[in-house]
Amino acid sequence: VRLVESGGGIVRPGESLTLSCELSGRRLSNHAMGWFRQAPGKERQFVGGISRTGSTYYKPFAKGRFTIARDDAKNTAYLQMNSLEPEDTAVYYCNGVDDYGLGEVVFGTWGQGTQVTVSS
Repeated sequence: VRLVESGGGIVRPGESLTLSCELSGRRLSNHAMGWFRQAPGKERQFVGGISRTGSTYYKPFAKGRFTIARDDAKNTAYLQMNSLEPEDTAVYYCNGVDDYGLGEVVFGTWGQGTQVTVSS
């Protein structure tokens, strides 16, 4: 299994970014996918996920601002982030997750992540 996240960058507060997560070694259609983030000095936290059928769920801080999508034909998941805040600054990761919305990781590996920095 290989996960490659991309699309991060430096943005100003209020701006948007869309992250991509390309999965190889597995068929994306067979897995619920989740996004996670890790800010400096903090533990990795679950952002939200998308089921195999396309249902999405989010942690409270992401609800209304972030949107998770998937394109099974491209074996790629996405995280669209709007109205970004300095508190969103973190390295963002994706992974396969459980089918119950708990955010439990199912792949035994992580990608390198993609850095998102929100600063004026």
